[in-house]
Amino acid sequence: MAEEKKFDIELRPEIAAGVYSNLAIITHSSNEFIMDFVQMMPGLPKPTVNSRVLMTPENAKRLLRALMDNMQKYESQFGEVKLRDNPAVRPMGFGGEA
Repeated sequence: MAEEKKFDIELRPEIAAGVYSNLAIITHSSNEFIMDFVQMMPGLPKPTVNSRVLMTPENAKRLLRALMDNMQKYESQFGEVKLRDNPAVRPMGFGGEA
């Protein structure tokens, strides 16, 4: 069994609050994945990109696996997260084909 590495990670107060996102736009090139996290709010003229994360394809796959693992753990504790399959309530490009 491989030895688990420990990291001393600092979480600065200005980052700790996080940003809210209800839309993610993901694009890629041969070298990187680009994830824009957007906030769409009723009454606002234009959605705003609040955060952009760039990753190598290898690290994006690690993120995908970590999200899948955490979703399984979440659902085993709190129950299945159901997705609405109603394109009228789904922002374009989020949660399915546009």
